[in-house]
Order: sequence, then structure tokens, then C-alpha cells
Amino acid sequence: MAVAIAMRRLLRVLELEEEQAKTALDSEVGSLRLLEQRLDAAIERNRNGRQLVHASAQSGDVMDRWAGIQDTETATRVAAFLEPRVREAEGIVATRQKEFLAKRVERRQAETLIEEAEAREAVKAGRRNQQALDDWYLNRLRCTGSARQPEKMSGAVRERPEELSNDQT
Repeated sequence: MAVAIAMRRLLRVLELEEEQAKTALDSEVGSLRLLEQRLDAAIERNRNGRQLVHASAQSGDVMDRWAGIQDTETATRVAAFLEPRVREAEGIVATRQKEFLAKRVERRQAETLIEEAEAREAVKAGRRNQQALDDWYLNRLRCTGSARQPEKMSGAVRERPEELSNDQT
């Protein structure tokens, strides 16, 4: 029983650690998604800048061309800044995912150990109960056996009342 209490405490600690690992993983995934969205926005801004440069070349508007070039350059710098951070965040997410899965495995192993310990305890309890019943029955036989001797059975077999009524009709 004491082992079960200690194992349950261990299981609770492992569950808390798993929850913390899951929270850390979710946080890192959120950061990664945010970086990816910003990178996608920079790529889209680069595309829009190039389209603006192309449109201004056809219309001859110098201000649109200048704005398109500036958007393209800015988006390229932002993308260059974000790409290594996205790769770094992907690595962190992979690490957090491994940590989370390791904590989950630890928790499941502890659960299995507890279930096995409980099963062993149940078997032991069943054996103790059976032994107690066997002892009770043996004591009962000894007590009744010493008070009176078992009657000797005669060779005749007694018929049941139902059999008698069927024969008489």
C-alpha cells in the first residue's frame, strides 16, 4: 500500500511535468507560427513590390516604381532577418516535442507500474481472503467435529419427495 502511495505521488509529478512540457511546446509552436506568418507577409510584400514595379514600368509612374523598389528591398531584408529565426524556432519546437514525448513515455511507464502493482495487490488480497475463508472453514469443521462424530451413511439412497410423488401417480 505504501508503494502505491509513493507511486501515485510520482505519477502526479510526472503528469505535472508532462503538462509543463506540453505548455512549453505549445508556446514554441505559437512563436514559430508567428514567425512564419511574418515571413509569409514579407514574401507577399516582396511580390506586391515587384508587381508595383512592373505596373509602373508600363504606366511610367516614377513614384510607384520607387515605392515598389523600396517595398521589395524592405521585404527582402525582413525575409533575410526572419529565415534564420524560423529555422531556429523549428529546431526549438523539435526539441520541445522530443521532451514532451519523453515525459509522456515516463508518465505512461509509471501508470503501467502502478497498474501492475495494483494487480499484484489484488491477487495477494484475493489469496489472503481465500486463506481466511479456508481457515474459517477448517476451524468450523474442527469445532463441529469434536462436538459430534459424523454419522455413518447407510448404503440406501434417499429419494427426493418429487420422485416419490411421480412414482405414486
